[in-house]
Amino acid sequence: MSLIQNYYNEINTYLLNIMNTEQEKIQKAANMISEQVKQDKLFYVYGPGGHSNLASQEVFFRAGGLMHASAILDEGTLLSSGALRSMKIERTPGYGRIVIDDYNLQKDDLLIVINAYGINAATIDSVLEAKERGVTTVGVSSVKHAEETPANHPARHPSKHNLHDIVDVNIDSKIDVGDAVIDIEGQEQKVGAISTFVNAFILNSIIIETTALLANQNIHPPIWKSGNALGGDEWNNQFIDRFKGRIKLL
Repeated sequence: MSLIQNYYNEINTYLLNIMNTEQEKIQKAANMISEQVKQDKLFYVYGPGGHSNLASQEVFFRAGGLMHASAILDEGTLLSSGALRSMKIERTPGYGRIVIDDYNLQKDDLLIVINAYGINAATIDSVLEAKERGVTTVGVSSVKHAEETPANHPARHPSKHNLHDIVDVNIDSKIDVGDAVIDIEGQEQKVGAISTFVNAFILNSIIIETTALLANQNIHPPIWKSGNALGGDEWNNQFIDRFKGRIKLL
């Protein structure tokens, strides 16, 4: 079997595992988002830490994505601001609270927090701050990775909390410790990370289920069309004014 085939099989195994175990939680998250959209309220998506930020971008301003999605893309943990800097920021206690305050989340808002490992300070603080404000929280993280990470690991929040223990609903991404899944003979470290695939699958599954729930109630939420598709700009422009000034990064 080729290494590429092996990687392909690993990806499919992870996705199938999520399919078999997390559909009920995905449906719960979809129900929560559908209630926000029915009230014409935004839902917020935050991936505090390195590549977890990609998950926020996956469902924001995205072809096939709900226009009510507001990505929290804080410069502190974006790799574009410096990779080592990003790691230091995500480990800084209190930083996640500042981000939630900056986006002015309020009671009865909905926040989805995605972090592959579910332990870093920015992740935990963002949820703690949100919950204190009366915000409903959904987590996407690996229960196994969090529970197998020592309490004294330098990435951990001082409280030692795991994301999956403090959110209202947590969807288990199943990521193994270290993320990468492929062994190569003679190479000490594994290659081929998996978290981006599973995060994108989970988030898009939530969006699909949310849209179906609304359609079943004869509610048709605005959905982004690719600007590179014929008629894309015209379609999107019908709705832009509805969200300008409400979605911070639009």
